[in-house]
Amino acid sequence: MSLDRVARERLVRALAAAVIEHADELTSLDQAIGDGDHGLNMKRGFEAVLAALPDLADKSLPDMLKAIGMTLVMKVGGASGPLVGTFFMELGKALPEQPSRPDLVAATDKAIEAVKARGRSEAGQKTLLDVLVPVHVVLAGGGDARAIAAEAAQAADRTTPMLAIRGRASFLGERSIGHMDPGSRSASLLIGAAVEILEFEVNP
Repeated sequence: MSLDRVARERLVRALAAAVIEHADELTSLDQAIGDGDHGLNMKRGFEAVLAALPDLADKSLPDMLKAIGMTLVMKVGGASGPLVGTFFMELGKALPEQPSRPDLVAATDKAIEAVKARGRSEAGQKTLLDVLVPVHVVLAGGGDARAIAAEAAQAADRTTPMLAIRGRASFLGERSIGHMDPGSRSASLLIGAAVEILEFEVNP
């Protein structure tokens, strides 16, 4: 997989648009089981990422991902900033400049482990890990962009009947059941946007 400068800028713009255009939806999801600011916080973070263009796209892919992660850590409030920012930063640390698919699988695994450590959580607790972990399984299994995007969306849907065990939603106990986890939804939006840009099929 090789992303030139134009493709890197397209990737950044696609990630930001996916969050910013769904900010109201994310806020609504968070109002049901959180403190209601997930959409606004994520929007603020990705507006800051957009503001870093075009310089951001001048960086190598690993450095660009690390810079995105650092921006999100600094600009996104609540738990989402450190968790999503950690994912991007660790992905950037682990990827070579022109990663192969196995490189991407290995780097994503490291990034997920870092998110687990940062959040002291595991899949099954109604967090963004309930999207990241199953999507990684599809990625590692050779799934194409369409399969990865579909799994991301379906995994977010599967958080709806789950009982929240971590995060603010866990304070609600069984009342957290019946609502999609907003962090899982934003993760699925980011993954869906990314796989439209990345060229899995032509760069095995």
